[in-house]
Amino acid sequence: MNFDRSVISFLKPALFEKLIEESSIKEFPKGTEILREEQYVKVLPIVLEGLVKVYSRFNDKELLLYYIQPSQSCIMTFYASLKNTPSKVYASVEEDSKILLIPVALLPKWLKDFPDFNQLFYDQFSLRYSELLETIGHLLIDRMDKRLYEHLKNKSEIIKTASIRMSHNQIANDLGTAREVITRVLKKLENEGKIIQQSGEIKIIG
Repeated sequence: MNFDRSVISFLKPALFEKLIEESSIKEFPKGTEILREEQYVKVLPIVLEGLVKVYSRFNDKELLLYYIQPSQSCIMTFYASLKNTPSKVYASVEEDSKILLIPVALLPKWLKDFPDFNQLFYDQFSLRYSELLETIGHLLIDRMDKRLYEHLKNKSEIIKTASIRMSHNQIANDLGTAREVITRVLKKLENEGKIIQQSGEIKIIG
């Protein structure tokens, strides 16, 4: 299957060829759930194209943990696969995606034989830890209008478009709040000239 090889060109040639030879590449349409909580991990993903959302559920509410973008993997999946423990998170495809799926049985040997493979996950851990600290800062300091606006801007930058098609309920799940709160705050942002809502889309203009 064809894909932009520059996405994982940071890996050294020997590991690159091993990945292509012994892993599989699959396409997943938007909305596909690719990992459930309590599911044992059989493959480790590296996103080649598209976007994957990783989240938790608490009392039937979703909370966004992070997005996996092209050239990135999932540190939570990596940990669960190494420890052979059930997943503590869910993952679903946010935009049509092409994903490299690495059999977890190969991880122990590859981590030993290819130091740059280790570096990939050290980098992922550092990235997610920084994002966690930023999220905690938003929760402790920022009002919901700022959190929501920053969330929309971040999503816009990731998918590279000013118009985002997300329901109020989806946004509420991402931010761990109620749909009614999101509807009210979106209206406030619209009145302030920061967004426009029409035809199920939210356009960032401020």
